[in-house]
Amino acid sequence: MPPPRPHRRYARTLRVNEVVHEVLADELERCSDPRLTMVTVTGVEVSPDLRHATVFYAALGRQDDATRAALRSAAPHLRARLGEEVRLKYLPKLHFREDPAIEQGQRVEEILRGLHRADRGGGKDQP
Repeated sequence: MPPPRPHRRYARTLRVNEVVHEVLADELERCSDPRLTMVTVTGVEVSPDLRHATVFYAALGRQDDATRAALRSAAPHLRARLGEEVRLKYLPKLHFREDPAIEQGQRVEEILRGLHRADRGGGKDQP
């Protein structure tokens, strides 16, 4: 039995990801909900059948349930706006996930700063 094939990424799906990303990012900027200030859409992955879209976001300076709740409550509005802006066979259901890359990047920066401090501290002790 052959090994399972990795999930293919088609150019059409990549274009849809980009268009959905742009529309949602623009609309989030216009939202009046104070819980959504400083929330950035970092990426979108639309399923191959176009029925679901995972929206990755970063809430700069905070990580809380209020942001998640605000995005969930704004989902119908965002989805309707998406339907007005983009012509698709199916209007994807929006699922929101905090972007793990932001937290990982902050952790890497923290480690690098620690190493840099250790190098400066080690250099002073040596003649």
